[in-house]
Amino acid sequence: MSRADRAINSEAGDWGYSEDAGERAWLLQSPSVDSIQPPNQSDDRRGGTSLLGAVFIVVNAALGAGLLNFPAAFNMAGGVTAGVTLQMCSLESKCCEIPNDNETTYQEVIRAVCGKVLGVVCELGIAVYTFGTCIAFLIIIGDQLDKLIGAINHESEKMISSHWYTDRKFTITLTSVLIILPLSIPKEIGFQKYASTLSVIGTWYVTIIIIVKYIWPDKDVSPGIIPVSPASWTDVFNAMPTICFGFQCHVSSVPVFNSMKKPEIRPWWAVVTVSVIICLFVYTGTGVCGFLSFGSSVSQDVLMSYPSDDIAVAIARAFIIICVVTSYPILHFCGRAVLEGLWLRFKGEEVETDVARERRRRILQTVVWFCLTLILALFIPDIGRVISLIGGLAACFIFVFPGLCLIQAKLSEHDVRSTSWKGMVAYGVVMVTIGAFIFGQTTTNAIYQDIINHPSSP
Repeated sequence: MSRADRAINSEAGDWGYSEDAGERAWLLQSPSVDSIQPPNQSDDRRGGTSLLGAVFIVVNAALGAGLLNFPAAFNMAGGVTAGVTLQMCSLESKCCEIPNDNETTYQEVIRAVCGKVLGVVCELGIAVYTFGTCIAFLIIIGDQLDKLIGAINHESEKMISSHWYTDRKFTITLTSVLIILPLSIPKEIGFQKYASTLSVIGTWYVTIIIIVKYIWPDKDVSPGIIPVSPASWTDVFNAMPTICFGFQCHVSSVPVFNSMKKPEIRPWWAVVTVSVIICLFVYTGTGVCGFLSFGSSVSQDVLMSYPSDDIAVAIARAFIIICVVTSYPILHFCGRAVLEGLWLRFKGEEVETDVARERRRRILQTVVWFCLTLILALFIPDIGRVISLIGGLAACFIFVFPGLCLIQAKLSEHDVRSTSWKGMVAYGVVMVTIGAFIFGQTTTNAIYQDIINHPSSP
């Protein structure tokens, strides 16, 4: 498959980004599932992703549900200074990304550079990460619908919870079964046009509203205690999963690089730099202003801290719901494609040619995935608990795997091992160590907190 055939854009002369959300999903799919092609692709397709298009896709991959959790992460880290410092540490890992002209997906690069075993581990990690993100999406739907219904009916939260038809579990289930499940079943999701654009617009709107509400606060809103330093050094690392979850776009970086019109390092660094600046503005604006607006009383989902009757915030809630509803099928598609590739490789089979068998297996995979995420979302009301788990996994995509690739790439060189060579190897070791520590510490702490907060009955 030529680079032109792998292009993400439909046309080179448009704004530079794809109008098809299905192509964003294709960025994460397993390389083994050759039958799942990016939507609307033809053999005579030429051109590629422009610089603007690459920036849009990378930003779109980074911005998402983690945005709502950033103010709480700043509070957990111990203030604005610690929160911003953590963001900068995460951004430093960008220089460990290794775009590759031969491999078209993140997991392919890991498989080619680090071997088959780590390639499979990476694929499983992507599957778990997308599964956890789908759970977080459903929790967000419940959070925002509670407030949105209250704003529409002009009722308090206590009154809303008293009605069976406005109960959180009912609204999540109804929305999921009627909208999300049908969108998740198709083999391709190219019909979800403009979903990525809506997602970016929605996150930017949320950021603007949070900044405006900080500058001109409501009279009924008063911040709690605003910490200026972390209570303990472990609190800083406990906030790291949210930061990693928010900036995790590494999985999409390799295919975006390969889809560019000029897949070269110099323009790629320009794409990364601009994307990082945009993400940094959005996350810092949301994190700082949301944290300073509510202090220690900020909710894990910052929009939950605002009154239900605020019209501007209600519009933000509607935007977030739309983003989540359209993003769940995309993330599910990514995880399903990876699992499909692992299954075919395990069975030693070629890509399914029997349409009926493929459809039955796809429907079964989708229903099982959907039911498991729905059940877990109904009984895990706090989005922070989910992000604390999958955020640690995101640290592996940001630090561990790129660090391993850097080490392996340098070890495979036959040139004289200069000081710069040793420095790059040492840097890779540091990145792997940091990522492994973040993953181990945050995951262990998340499990420990669950045990402490929900002890088993005697």
